[in-house]
Amino acid sequence: MRQKDTPSAIFRSSAAELGRILIYEAVRDWLPTVDLQVQTPLGIADATVVDPMQPIKVVPILRAGLVLLEQAAMLLPVTQTYHVGYVRNDETLEATCYLNKLPPNLATEDRILLADCMLATGGTLMQVLDDLVSRGAAPEMIRVVSVVCAPPALKLLGEKYPGLTIYTAMIDAELDARGYIIPGLGDAGDRAFGTDL
Repeated sequence: MRQKDTPSAIFRSSAAELGRILIYEAVRDWLPTVDLQVQTPLGIADATVVDPMQPIKVVPILRAGLVLLEQAAMLLPVTQTYHVGYVRNDETLEATCYLNKLPPNLATEDRILLADCMLATGGTLMQVLDDLVSRGAAPEMIRVVSVVCAPPALKLLGEKYPGLTIYTAMIDAELDARGYIIPGLGDAGDRAFGTDL
């Protein structure tokens, strides 16, 4: 994924596969379950299954967050997806929301999985977290999957939300003057969707 000449299709499939692995790690001991008995061809068996009455609320941060969720259905049998989109000002590094499909109210017991390919400054994710909490979500019930993070984002998020759990494949050392993670991946959305110029 890091190689600058990686074709878009390979970048995207690699990100989707990595997303599946990160999601597995994030939810393996977190999914709500119910114990029941099932009828097998030869008798009754005890079983523990994912509770279909408690869907995981999945929130991809557009665009690159979508790619991390492409294989999520294999791991998350019952979900509700709410899209949010942000664009970052290249000069101020501040993010502005252009799409918000979050529900008006959330419950403290709702399990929420956020997906964002890169956490550089942490500004975008902080806005999404603040919005989720203002709608009733409990920070300790939120998990984040991200391909690569930088220390400024982890510091910012950890100070405000110390109970937040983030699953990432890499932590890179620094940001450049433009707020890009170094060595990072470049613009993951452009690379995944083949729109880099």
